[in-house]
Amino acid sequence: MNHIPESHLDLLADETKALLFLGTLMKDGFPQVTPVWFNLEDDLILINAAEGRVKDRNMKANPKVGMTIVALDNIYHYLSIQGEVVEITTENGREHINLLGQKYEGKDYNPAPGQTRTIYKIKPVKVFTG
Repeated sequence: MNHIPESHLDLLADETKALLFLGTLMKDGFPQVTPVWFNLEDDLILINAAEGRVKDRNMKANPKVGMTIVALDNIYHYLSIQGEVVEITTENGREHINLLGQKYEGKDYNPAPGQTRTIYKIKPVKVFTG
């Protein structure tokens, strides 16, 4: 990612268990923030959520999001990112949540029966470091 400082690239590495706090906007304009698992693909940040959840509805209505990625071992080492959802897909959604489950918990994720998993691909637009 060309606009992420080298000093903070570790937060985006597959072997790092940093949390991403995702901010979306509700219909009434109030923010909604959720901690989520994530990974990086090319220059896009990928998150995964169940179809129909609040963040799913919010990102479909307004693709602009705010994110803060925090190192679990040092909360003062973080990235704040303003970005835009550039793709939403259910293709390989279950495989992606299992990949994230392996990254964060060392095992596949166990979604509720019948749950559709959705991948959101987010392009960073502005980056701030801490």
